[in-house]
Amino acid sequence: MYMIESKEGAITCMLLALLFLGTWPAIMTLTERRGRLPQHIYLDYTLTNLLAAVTIAFTLGQIGPSRPNFLAQFSQDNKESVMFAMAGGIVLNLGTLATQYAWAFVGLSVTEVITASIAVVIGTTLNYFLDDRINRAEILFPGITCFLVAVCLGSAVYKSNASDNKSKLQEFKSVENVSSFKMETNPANGLANEKGSAAFLIQLEKQRAIKVTGKSTIIGLAITFFAGICFSMFSPAFNLATNDQWHTLKHGVPKLNVYTAFFYFSVSSFLSALILNIKFLYWPILGLPRSSLKAYLNDWKGRGWSLLAGLLCGFGNGLEFMGGQTAGYAAAGAVQALPLVSTFWGIMLFGEYRRSSRRTYVLLTSMLFMFTVAVAVLIASSGRRK
Repeated sequence: MYMIESKEGAITCMLLALLFLGTWPAIMTLTERRGRLPQHIYLDYTLTNLLAAVTIAFTLGQIGPSRPNFLAQFSQDNKESVMFAMAGGIVLNLGTLATQYAWAFVGLSVTEVITASIAVVIGTTLNYFLDDRINRAEILFPGITCFLVAVCLGSAVYKSNASDNKSKLQEFKSVENVSSFKMETNPANGLANEKGSAAFLIQLEKQRAIKVTGKSTIIGLAITFFAGICFSMFSPAFNLATNDQWHTLKHGVPKLNVYTAFFYFSVSSFLSALILNIKFLYWPILGLPRSSLKAYLNDWKGRGWSLLAGLLCGFGNGLEFMGGQTAGYAAAGAVQALPLVSTFWGIMLFGEYRRSSRRTYVLLTSMLFMFTVAVAVLIASSGRRK
């Protein structure tokens, strides 16, 4: 199997993971905003997410002089480590599934910042102690503090932006007010395609699959914080699977390599996603329309984008684990800087924060600044696993 030998190589893996993991949420949000059901999106996503893990396992997991390789570990008595890896895959799937619905309520940028920050505050702290403190605590924990501040700022950004949107829409009694809608979206007045305008928000609500107007903002934040808790657990579980800090393996049994663990991790994520999303096809939540397996198979609208999102997430997770196995999983928490990437896509693709108030812009800038500082500090804390 191929192993990352240097800290520089590990940091390169983390930065690539940051790019991939920050881009796939924007792609999934794009397809939902074009009206595709989230159940259909997620089923496509989870297929290619597993494909990425299988590809990594049968290539990087098989080449190179390091042993044992991927296939050799199937015959070993390592079920305890396998269970940790699979538990990590399940909680990651629950978190990802929750964020898919949270994006509709609180927006791509704020969802990613809050979930990533919670994941860093809890998950990075757990990984620091699991990794026997190989990361520099005097650098690591100030970085975690910056992420905690980002959580508070992220919540403030959401509240301020929601207030801005409410002000824009106050002249409309509801999104079903057809006469008002037609008046503002008349091409003659130039507002129909202007991102951030009341007309844009109404068009988005009518087109998107998940309807959020009139629903409590508490729902969105509750889903977001649940996702953050899930994301904080998957990396420590993966860490336990590959390093056996609790000494659950029998004497002489090799630890799972990162590729074998990632394979089991992805299989459990795939199976749990399959079960939940098939259930949501027939018993949908949040007022979504009912669907079926036949309808899913016949729905090719946006399928290519959904499949691409799964590939990006799968390869991004693999790169994160490869870097973390070398430089420490606490430092690998730096890939949670994905909101920096997703916020860029949110602004460029979806017009998030367009025509917002000065207060919202100040809070948004402060949030991103704290996030950038936190990421730089976490990367600087990188160690080297013995």
